[in-house]
Amino acid sequence: MFGHSMLLRISKYFLLTLFVLSVFLYLLKIESRLVEKQSNNCVPQRKYALYGRHVNHFPGSGYITNKVNLATSGLPYVPTAFKLPNQKGEFKDYAFKNPEKLFVIKSNNHRGINIRKITDVDLEVEGTFVQEFIDEPLLIDGYKFDIGVYIVITSIDPLRAYLYDGDVLLRFCPEKYEPLDVNNTDKYVVHDNYRPVWEVASLAKHFKNSGFGMKASLDTYLKSQGKNPEEIWQQAYEAIRAILLSKEQALVTTTEAYPSKRSFFELMRFDFALDRYFRMYIMEANMSPNLSSEHFPPNRLLYLQVIYSTLSLVGLGRRGHTDNTEMTWLQAPLETEAAMKDIVVFPEICGKCTSCNEQRCKLCLWCLDKNEELKETLFFAHREFMNRHFYRRIIPPPLSEAEAKSGYEAIEGLTEINQIMHEWIRGKCLLDKSWC
Repeated sequence: MFGHSMLLRISKYFLLTLFVLSVFLYLLKIESRLVEKQSNNCVPQRKYALYGRHVNHFPGSGYITNKVNLATSGLPYVPTAFKLPNQKGEFKDYAFKNPEKLFVIKSNNHRGINIRKITDVDLEVEGTFVQEFIDEPLLIDGYKFDIGVYIVITSIDPLRAYLYDGDVLLRFCPEKYEPLDVNNTDKYVVHDNYRPVWEVASLAKHFKNSGFGMKASLDTYLKSQGKNPEEIWQQAYEAIRAILLSKEQALVTTTEAYPSKRSFFELMRFDFALDRYFRMYIMEANMSPNLSSEHFPPNRLLYLQVIYSTLSLVGLGRRGHTDNTEMTWLQAPLETEAAMKDIVVFPEICGKCTSCNEQRCKLCLWCLDKNEELKETLFFAHREFMNRHFYRRIIPPPLSEAEAKSGYEAIEGLTEINQIMHEWIRGKCLLDKSWC
């Protein structure tokens, strides 16, 4: 016979099972409502892009985050590097021509780095590379540091990417940089056990005492040194754009095997170093950035806001309704987010269009009605913009009102779908300055 305690446990498990099953059936009922056809005035949304159907990681995102490929890409803002053993000859020539340069050896297989003399580098090890060391870093209170910038890729084809503008992650080396000792990596490597911003006096007075974020604290410090912080951030934006554009086609090719490219997004963090001449360098791109504040509890707010803004941006945290309505955010019709009136652009041109073969005419109502795929693409782009929270668009890049009137300069070098996306952003900018 079952004892009283055993029956009590069984009852609890039974009730818990019923509760979980009821929640599942309720969500299933809501989802079935969402996949119903929307009104003709609304841009339809396909089932695969509904709540809970997104994956954080595009297939092939390693093309961006692979350490060797990034370091040896030859892109702007990336310190000179050589892949071993393939480029050992080029490395020897470069080292001979630049005898004053220091180099670090890195690997895809581990995170550690060390400064070494060229005579101490094993040039035959596969999967490694040597990279020029930034030997004149900007120091704050004597400490070297890096700057973590969060971005989200929301679409590959066309390419759309956003940068988290609410804050950055500042991490300092545990020990002061000078005098440099190549055998003491605590002086020049940012470890997991890094020195946090609130332990650096020149920034702590803004971060800890005045309540500012890390970015605002750094900006205030840079201004006190007679520098314009916006020039530094602009370098970061340009560097990230260059990397993403260079890898776009590889990502497009990789995702072609999947039924929908809209099932994915990518949150990553780019780590930058800053030298004493205020030049930014990309050091690494992290596919799965740490968002746990267990080691550094004061980072909790940053991580929470990054997560919240990311979920909002990609449509997994849509804004709710007021208490005065019976509709929940899951049940709200999609035209509350965007209707065709929010999508169409270039009113002066659309009235004169005679063919959907003209690029700008493709963005007119009667052409969009013939192109469901493009219509959905613009719907998602509109939703991202409205739900971006602390994110700012970096691809397509921001543009001034004057640029909006004249057009993007680099649009001719883009794929057709990217050209259309750039043109649509330009059209939205002409109608509403906040889109610029």
